[in-house]
Amino acid sequence: MLPVTATLIWALVVLVAIGLYLSWTAGRLDRLHARIDAARAALDAQLLRRASVAQELATSKVLDPAASIVLYEAAHAARQTEEEQREVAESELSQALRAVFADAQQVEAVREAPGGEAAAHELTEAVRRVPMARRFHNDAVGAARRLREHRKVRWFRLAGHAPFPMAFEMDDEPPAALVDRAA
Repeated sequence: MLPVTATLIWALVVLVAIGLYLSWTAGRLDRLHARIDAARAALDAQLLRRASVAQELATSKVLDPAASIVLYEAAHAARQTEEEQREVAESELSQALRAVFADAQQVEAVREAPGGEAAAHELTEAVRRVPMARRFHNDAVGAARRLREHRKVRWFRLAGHAPFPMAFEMDDEPPAALVDRAA
């Protein structure tokens, strides 16, 4: 009778260890999902800040009319678009910023206007922070995806009903004239 009891105890110990490991993995996955949510909120805030600064600059009458229209329309689209088209709209805003501020003279014209130094600084900070926020978000998504691809996570459905995390892919290259000035 003694060997059967010892075998049952060892089987119970193994089952408890497996249960603890699966629970730890599920907790880790939950923390990664929370990290993705926080990173997405930070990315959304940075994208909104960039679009707001660009829209404000476009309506300030500092830029020439054609540049103002291009920048305003791209910024407005980035702020108003649905989530499914957000990456495209944000990429178009990046392209508009590069087109408007392709020349360092345009940046200097903004800086020379009343309040332009502050506006140019704010725009520089906004376009510099978007790639960082996107990188943090995509790093969190990558970590969650790698964990969710493990067999143990799929077999035991440790992710629950959480949607599969998607990276935010966009053109976030800042205008060279703004980056050169910031450096």
